[in-house]
Amino acid sequence: MNPVRGPAQPELGPSLPEGVRVRILRIAHGDRRAAAELASALTERQLTGLDPLPAQPPVLLRAYRQEVRALPDTTRRLLLLAAADQHPVDTHAFLRAVTAARLDTRPLVTAEVAGVAHATAGGVVFRDPWTRTAAYETASVTDRRAVHLLLARVLRGEGESPRRSWHRGAAALGPSRRLAAELRAAAHTARTAGDPALACALVERAAALSPEPSERARLLARAAADAWRSGDTDRARRLVAATDDDALGGLLALRAGNATDAFDALLTAAVRYADDGQGPARTDHPQHAAVHLLARATEAAIYTGDLRRCREAAAVADRLGIVPPGTLGGLAAAFEGRYDDARDLLKAAAGRCGPGGDPTLLIHSGIAALMLGDHTAAATATVRAAASARAGGDGVIVPQAMEFRAYADFWTGRPRAAEAATLEALRQAYTTGQDNGACHLQAALAMFAAVTGDEDVCRERAEAARSYALARGLGLPAALALFALAFLDLSTGRFAASAARLRALAGFGPGHGHRAIRHIATPHYVEAAVRTGDTRVARAAHADYDHWARTVRSPDDLALSARCRALLASGAEAVEPYRTALDLHASGTRDFERARTELLFGGALRRLRHRTEARDRLHSALEAFEHFGSPQCAAAARTELRVLGEPVSPVRGADDLVARLTAQQLMVARMAADGATNREIAARLLLSPRTIDHHLRGVFARLGIRSRIELVRLLGEG
Repeated sequence: MNPVRGPAQPELGPSLPEGVRVRILRIAHGDRRAAAELASALTERQLTGLDPLPAQPPVLLRAYRQEVRALPDTTRRLLLLAAADQHPVDTHAFLRAVTAARLDTRPLVTAEVAGVAHATAGGVVFRDPWTRTAAYETASVTDRRAVHLLLARVLRGEGESPRRSWHRGAAALGPSRRLAAELRAAAHTARTAGDPALACALVERAAALSPEPSERARLLARAAADAWRSGDTDRARRLVAATDDDALGGLLALRAGNATDAFDALLTAAVRYADDGQGPARTDHPQHAAVHLLARATEAAIYTGDLRRCREAAAVADRLGIVPPGTLGGLAAAFEGRYDDARDLLKAAAGRCGPGGDPTLLIHSGIAALMLGDHTAAATATVRAAASARAGGDGVIVPQAMEFRAYADFWTGRPRAAEAATLEALRQAYTTGQDNGACHLQAALAMFAAVTGDEDVCRERAEAARSYALARGLGLPAALALFALAFLDLSTGRFAASAARLRALAGFGPGHGHRAIRHIATPHYVEAAVRTGDTRVARAAHADYDHWARTVRSPDDLALSARCRALLASGAEAVEPYRTALDLHASGTRDFERARTELLFGGALRRLRHRTEARDRLHSALEAFEHFGSPQCAAAARTELRVLGEPVSPVRGADDLVARLTAQQLMVARMAADGATNREIAARLLLSPRTIDHHLRGVFARLGIRSRIELVRLLGEG
């Protein structure tokens, strides 16, 4: 039996933040008992995600070390060689080393009998990563040095020089300028080849061997940057703590800390790089680095919602003689009310979305396109950002690209298709320690759930996003989560509750709410306000929205502005604005909003007793809502048709599971039918077990069954 595992697997505490829970399990290699022991040894700041997690908990290795020490010396030496060959750098040289040293591999049978490891045609497979670590750490320094030198000696193939350098550095007895220089060069080779994890290991070892403190700090900053690029944010945070690197510290705060602090650090670093290029992680292109840091500072302002800071960053760019990068210039102009300038600057940013570009600037192109109402361009830019990040070894940026891709997917009416991709991005964000990005993705998933009628999921995800966002000063995800709840209220007829939530988001004038969410919220706030009879603030909010729509000339925004005019009109005066709205929708991409406009127009026509056209509009809306998988909106269309006396067909495909279940219920049902427990389903979907239990009850009720056995049969037949 595994010495750490017992007969039962304990669970991590339910109050543990999801990002911390995911990373603890990653450090513990999926072993829940080891994860529980690790969690019990963490500080309060580590448990809340404020401080990085440790590399490995020594207390967990005691039993493994005892087991390895009980093996014969010849067996232990072979296990040491295999462990050094595999971790932290996998060099694939074990068999060559065995041949070169003419070692007898028969002692590995003892390890196999003990259940510690077993030999294969490709080398040694350890029972688990903890055993491998123990095999290395129980060896003497002399023995470790000997196996590293042996491995370095056999690594002579093409492209193996970085790994050979790693073993040479690992065998060093003390500081060495020559070896540190060799490791730096090897790290550059690995970095260029798109292997930031290897580069991090090499440059961190170079730092340990460097005799100069200033050079050591610079190398640690470089190692931290490589750790970040490899997705190991905890390691990056541990390394950067030993430096005074404002740039990387600001980036880490942007993705996992306080976004206001991130803005200050990134702006300070941009000035230092532009002035003299002598930041802790010096670069041959300080001006380029300053541009990149200003773009990141802009993101910090976007996440906080404090767009006043964009003016501050734009002023710094102007002083440094730098053209404001990405969305910076456009956001600063929009905040100052210079909408014409904002439009031109955002169009320029949105146009810089060619394939293979800088992933950060491509994300800015996507954000700019979203602000201009061009969702096709936004989707293209964010997809290219993710592809460019993967190609350049910057996979850690992919979840951020997906954060903004989610908006385009939502408005073009693809919530079901987008949910799976966004959920995968959420997992990546948690795994790589980007809890701020995960918060934004949680809010996006709440938005999808609101459209597809999963009320419990919407509320759970929105609450998770808002509680985290408010503690970290993240205005964007907090506002988006609130919008999701407001849309849910609006689509289920709770108009007063919806208006109350939307009123703050649609506030008029600079400094009120979050501009990006204000553009999403205003048309819905006008609808909710009209339903409740309180239109004073809604008219002011619409006036500003209309000003922006006319400035950017987006067909979708102009269509929604016309819909607002129709809602604010009375009687027959509303007909023409509704027709204008539908004509504009025909040139846009927001098909879901077109369907909602048809629903509202159909209701207005019914009240005006234009029965034939009302019936046609409502049937068109109903068909669209069923296609989008939006049951509440489909129910509203059916209700209007019944009032007309129009016979309404039952829910489309009543015998089809896809039609009878919500998107989340169908996903849960399929996982349950495959044998997953409630807790396993909850872990996969990043929801609470209580919500999964509620979903399964709903599935059983809708399908008229009582057990998982019946569910398996029914899904098999379907």
